[in-house]
Amino acid sequence: MSGRTITIVGNGDVPQGAAAAIDAADLVIRFNDCRSVGKGGTRTDIIAVCNTGRPALSMLGGGRWKTSDAVRQASEIWSVRFGAKFAAMRADLAKTHPNLDDFCDDYTMGFEAFARATGRRHRVIPVETHERLDRDLARFTPAPYVVPSSGLVVVADVLSDFIQPGDDVVLAGFGHSGWEWHPFAAERRYVDALVAEGRLRRLGQSQSSDFSQGA
Repeated sequence: MSGRTITIVGNGDVPQGAAAAIDAADLVIRFNDCRSVGKGGTRTDIIAVCNTGRPALSMLGGGRWKTSDAVRQASEIWSVRFGAKFAAMRADLAKTHPNLDDFCDDYTMGFEAFARATGRRHRVIPVETHERLDRDLARFTPAPYVVPSSGLVVVADVLSDFIQPGDDVVLAGFGHSGWEWHPFAAERRYVDALVAEGRLRRLGQSQSSDFSQGA
């Protein structure tokens, strides 16, 4: 029996015509404010949130995120950052990146409370995923960085702890660019290696059923 199609949609550009393929997946994971909704389809089963620092405060602080169509639709909220790990980073960051004084502020309990109040499952990605990802990224000689992107943490988590035999993991909206303290160049090489190993694919590659342009 064939497995599920799990599509992880970042907030970068998605290919033209991708919406139908994304919405046809068995499971769609989006991030934070779900800027991918629209050109990247609308289906949203899981929202992975950056649960520390300013992004978390922004999402929890007002009603816009909580009442958005994507959040209303999602049945699960995943907190990407493991609070104790980030708390342990605070002292060193105060010396190396003093402008990130609120980076480690942990709002996990806020997302957990919101999920409980609205009947959704809340999950925290385990610290082991972060540690394993740092080791794996070291193979690709990253420039100095603070943390991997939330998108890459979710990719690593899905491939290690979430998939079942036969599942097809598909990425869309991963431009590998953005905040200067994510190791995006190494992340791109890491994902390319996973694609070469057949562990995941980028939308539009390898399966002609994705959308009209084919493989």
